[in-house]
Amino acid sequence: LGLIGMMDPPRIEVPQAIEAAKKAGIRIFIATGDNGLTAAAIAKMIGLIQEEEQYKIITGEELEKISDEKLTELLRNKNTKSPEGGVIFARVSPQDKLRIVSILKNLEEVVAVTGDGVNDAPALKRADIGIAMGIMGTDVTKEAANMVLSNDSFATIVVAIEEGRTIYQNLKKFLMYILSGNIGELILIFIALLSGLPAPLSAITILLVNVGTDVLPALALSLDPPGKDVMEKPPRHSQERIMEGKFLGRMAYLGMLIGITSFATYLWSLKIAMNTELKAGTIAFATLVLGQMINAYNSRSSKKSALQGFFRNFILLGSVMLSIFMVIAVTQIPGLQETFEVTTLAPSDWLVVAIGTAPVLIIEETRKFFARKKWN
Repeated sequence: LGLIGMMDPPRIEVPQAIEAAKKAGIRIFIATGDNGLTAAAIAKMIGLIQEEEQYKIITGEELEKISDEKLTELLRNKNTKSPEGGVIFARVSPQDKLRIVSILKNLEEVVAVTGDGVNDAPALKRADIGIAMGIMGTDVTKEAANMVLSNDSFATIVVAIEEGRTIYQNLKKFLMYILSGNIGELILIFIALLSGLPAPLSAITILLVNVGTDVLPALALSLDPPGKDVMEKPPRHSQERIMEGKFLGRMAYLGMLIGITSFATYLWSLKIAMNTELKAGTIAFATLVLGQMINAYNSRSSKKSALQGFFRNFILLGSVMLSIFMVIAVTQIPGLQETFEVTTLAPSDWLVVAIGTAPVLIIEETRKFFARKKWN
């Protein structure tokens, strides 16, 4: 008599990827043609279910007898300890997989399906994101999929999710910085004109702000490294918009903060310090730019301090320093002063600029402090 054992073990990186997916609020189901006990054993090996947890194995034969309403309830179950809902689907057919995906989509879930065989193609096609295996996958599966894994590793999917979340967050940071800065410019000019004062910024200084000092920090924000908690938040709703109410409100508030502080230095310089229009406009210009540099760090998070992780993005730090250097250069070098219609600023003027930009940091840090208290 002889006994032969065969084993197809999971990759060593999968348990860690499963843990990361659970923390990110991603629910993972097993729907396989294999035996249920085999699927359960693999699920335990990769940490999808724990030994002490209760789970249910539903075979394809049993699944045919379950109504859509009952299956919907099973798939809706979001047990905190077991994100997959304690359900393993075994010995299922391609039609069963397609049915599971369809019900999950009816529950407004964003569904990704992985597969390598021809029988996986219908489910991959129906899913929001069909993921085929590039090495073991059939040509039919690859054609039905939205993306193909070149290394056939589940961990790559989790890495891609982290990258996608980072890109989404950085897009929000980019828009927050650019749009709030533009609102600040508009408010500065608009309030000055309503007050019957000369325009604080000329066309060339506005161009310098938009093209010279704004662009580099904005690009650096788009390359901001992912936060440590990027994979510890639940997925956003598929219908959620970037420009939602809270985003627009904070954008307008930051823009008003920059615009009002810039106008305050302009008004003080023109009416109290009795400086010339050129000197007052230069002070307003410097205040506006430095306020936007502070706002670049404000834009990185709606709750975390601007000083937290200050040195994590050296590209942002370098771009801010370069932008500040550009402002100093155009205001202190005679040849550039005439070109950009500004004038020299004395140390006392720079002190006014520093005082004028301080509220952009202080007020926003105060708001974030109370936001964190409420959040916790």
